[in-house]
Amino acid sequence: MSAFRPSRPVRARRLALPAFVLLALAVTGCAADAAPETTLPLPSPVTENAAFADWLTAFRADALKAGIAGETFDRSLAGVRIDRDVIEANESQPEFTKPVWEYLEGALSDTRVAKGKALLAENEALLGRIEERYGVDRHVLVAIWGLESNYGSFQGTMSVVRSLATLGFEGRRTEYGRTQLIAALQIIQHGDIAPASMTGSWAGAMGQTQFIPTTYNVHAVDFDGDGRRDIWNSHADALASAAHYLSRSGWKTGATWGYEVKLPQGFDYASADMSVSKTVGEWSAARIARIDGRPFPQGEADEKASIFLPAGHRGPAFLVMGNFRTVLAYNASTSYSLAVNLLADRFRGRGEIAGTWPRGDRPLGRQERHDLQRLLTENGYDTGGVDGIIGYNTRKAIRAFQQDAELPADGYPTPGLLEKLRRR
Repeated sequence: MSAFRPSRPVRARRLALPAFVLLALAVTGCAADAAPETTLPLPSPVTENAAFADWLTAFRADALKAGIAGETFDRSLAGVRIDRDVIEANESQPEFTKPVWEYLEGALSDTRVAKGKALLAENEALLGRIEERYGVDRHVLVAIWGLESNYGSFQGTMSVVRSLATLGFEGRRTEYGRTQLIAALQIIQHGDIAPASMTGSWAGAMGQTQFIPTTYNVHAVDFDGDGRRDIWNSHADALASAAHYLSRSGWKTGATWGYEVKLPQGFDYASADMSVSKTVGEWSAARIARIDGRPFPQGEADEKASIFLPAGHRGPAFLVMGNFRTVLAYNASTSYSLAVNLLADRFRGRGEIAGTWPRGDRPLGRQERHDLQRLLTENGYDTGGVDGIIGYNTRKAIRAFQQDAELPADGYPTPGLLEKLRRR
């Protein structure tokens, strides 16, 4: 249903609009040169299109103030229209989230590993130059390339300008949409790509490395020397841009991302959290050991690290370090960083997980996630709101409940945990 459905009859009137708005209205089916006045209600799509045209007119003024030339704006947004698929994707939540072990099975598939190894060999010289310039491990770069766009084979086919205009106009991310649309127009104005060729995801992530426009403007580089930063068509530009981003985000050359570890009996699971950081030496003194039995390298004793339990206390455990966090700057999902780093290890002939996953667990459904947050809040454990998203605040609340209930405080949501709350 349109957010702009009128509650009473409205009168159509003639509007003096810029050319790009006239074309947009024509494409979306809203006549800019209106028929004679009528008291009949306008159909909802027409009303929405008129409101979108008004938004474009106001946004054009903001874009000009931000340094976007009128010609760039009009050329880029000619014929633009609302994309209902973008609005639906923006507002929807999945009924179920994929368990981490299923996500990793797809991310670390034999096909993806084999393709990555082949591309490492094929692009050896290029990757060597990128490593020399930015200090970022080539295996990690190729792993990101593989996960973001399947090595460039699927970059998204949606118009970035249209998606961002839609997000800026309607929904819960209007500020994001406006900011990213200005950045996208800056890219076009710079001459890196034509509007019609600027394609990506529904949220505006673009190219082989899936940069959003603001990230592109800060970190994209012209590594192949053709005068354009082209993360869509140039492997060199895409991979070097990702390396530049990781380098600026704190990548430590030559350092590992972490290890799979074995936790001792009586381990305090409340300390298994990304917010708890100790040196590798301190964790070792607390009887945290590598799963393969080998000692931690002496040179890493003073490195800060955290215990990460992607599936709670019954699943594998990892000691993760600075480069794991640097990949989180690229994508804030811990599952994503684990997948990137394990895929990079698979390219080297290692990266197999020794621990077992709690495959009997099923993920909570959307309503169950809401119920979990509501019940935690009602019992005095602040989740920061009831939105169905199991983020940091909800996990913190789960830990507090688990501690009070004398359960392993791993912050991991399960149907059993929800049932305990319901019984309360």
